[in-house]
Amino acid sequence: MGHDIGGLMDGQHDNDADAPEWGPFGRPLFDDAKARGLSRVGVIDVGSNSVRLVIFDGAARSPAYFYNEKIMAGLGAGMAETGRLNPEGRERALSAMRRFVALAKGLGIGPLTAVATAAVREAEDGADFRADVLRETGLKIWVIDGQEEARLSAQGVLLGWPGSYGLVCDIGGSSLELADLFEGRVGRRMTSALGPLKLREIKSKKARRAYIKDTVADLFDQMGSEVGKRLFLVGGSWRAIARIDMERRGYPLTVLHEYRMTASRLAKTIKYIEHSDLQELRARCGISDSRMSLVPVAMYVLREIVARFKPKDITVSSYGIREGLLYEQMPTELRERDPLIEACRFAEAKDARLPGFGRTLYHFVMPLFGRATAQRKRIIKAACLLHDVSWRAHPDYRHEVVFDNATRANLGGLKHSERVFLGIALLHRYTNKREGSRFEELFGLVDPRDQRSAEVLGKAMRLGAMLWIKADEQPGTLKYSSKSNTLELILKDAASPLFGEVAQSRFDALANALNATGVVRVKGARRTKSD
Repeated sequence: MGHDIGGLMDGQHDNDADAPEWGPFGRPLFDDAKARGLSRVGVIDVGSNSVRLVIFDGAARSPAYFYNEKIMAGLGAGMAETGRLNPEGRERALSAMRRFVALAKGLGIGPLTAVATAAVREAEDGADFRADVLRETGLKIWVIDGQEEARLSAQGVLLGWPGSYGLVCDIGGSSLELADLFEGRVGRRMTSALGPLKLREIKSKKARRAYIKDTVADLFDQMGSEVGKRLFLVGGSWRAIARIDMERRGYPLTVLHEYRMTASRLAKTIKYIEHSDLQELRARCGISDSRMSLVPVAMYVLREIVARFKPKDITVSSYGIREGLLYEQMPTELRERDPLIEACRFAEAKDARLPGFGRTLYHFVMPLFGRATAQRKRIIKAACLLHDVSWRAHPDYRHEVVFDNATRANLGGLKHSERVFLGIALLHRYTNKREGSRFEELFGLVDPRDQRSAEVLGKAMRLGAMLWIKADEQPGTLKYSSKSNTLELILKDAASPLFGEVAQSRFDALANALNATGVVRVKGARRTKSD
């Protein structure tokens, strides 16, 4: 069974006495912990600045974004002065929700779940807005309090990084939440009014910065946090700052999830923003006008948090409240699975020509990686599971398609360097050379030794893909000795007819990548040798 979050949300106690056991979803999403797939689930996040619809699909442990759309409504703009939702923002948000409900209906999605945060929970007319939405769309909005928002954001981080530790910092338009993570569990949580929409109402820059400094100091004292933890950043304003950091550095992979910064780099980026034309910078980075308008305020909040908490590194998370809602519902057995491997297993089952062969291929190539760490082994396993999922692409472009998928797809639990390692391995699954590739600028994110290791993996998969017998039957065994500098392939009798001249060529390419002498045997008889 999943976890009931219904009792932890505001707005359920007056007229929601008959609220279903499963909280905002109204149904169990993961009633079978053994399930690999997730039926499409739609979540609307009504924030102080944006209203977003996300429809999840795919692997149960690593849901993918089947559909993702947002409207920058600005519900919380001006609330510090009026105490009410922004009238124009209300209309924009209501219009967006009409559209989202119609979209979900057209796509055949089950009941949508809508959650709202600071603006709706704090506004004098928040209840009226919820009533308007219910009347016009039939959609009930669940209002989350600040501590629950912090907890769900932290659980969203756990969806991508099981067992994480550190400090989660989620910034919205009207609030900022902090939550501690330790050994994969959410600890102390705090909420504050450090959202840039609210802070922008403090007209004096000096007074605003003093307020930020005092509030962050108070949060630090209340959190009782030791310094030096990893800082996970959740929220659109943080992602905008990270995107600008990428632009300043000329960083080649513009995937924000798992992008890492340091305190010194962040300081340089803040100075870069201060001395830039914001409209020109916005256009270069692909940031919306409304989001960019909040960056000059948000960056000082982040600078103060980093100065006070002194994180060992800073990591951007694209997962937050919406993903936290899904993680909340997962049974423990499902939570404990590796999100990367689950996503790759799901892709193999859905798209590979011989589902199940990825596991066999993994055992076939592993003798080449006897010293691999546990982390490297999971990347090798992911590559083997994905080795054939792009077969429908044109043969001349498969190597590009698989590299793009590995480096840009919705895969959790991967650092950027690991994405590129995976991409190089899959690229070499379809081609021998990577020199001259349009992806060359990305290769530098992986050191030369690991690039060579990824090439060996790719060429081993390229060979193994020639030797399909059955999904669960090994075609033979690879033996590699770095001392004698030899690579041996011992083929099973059943695989012998599969080893023609193309397979021989691929074996030779693998031996060359290892700078080894290659020997192929069938049933103990030496068959061929290559230098």
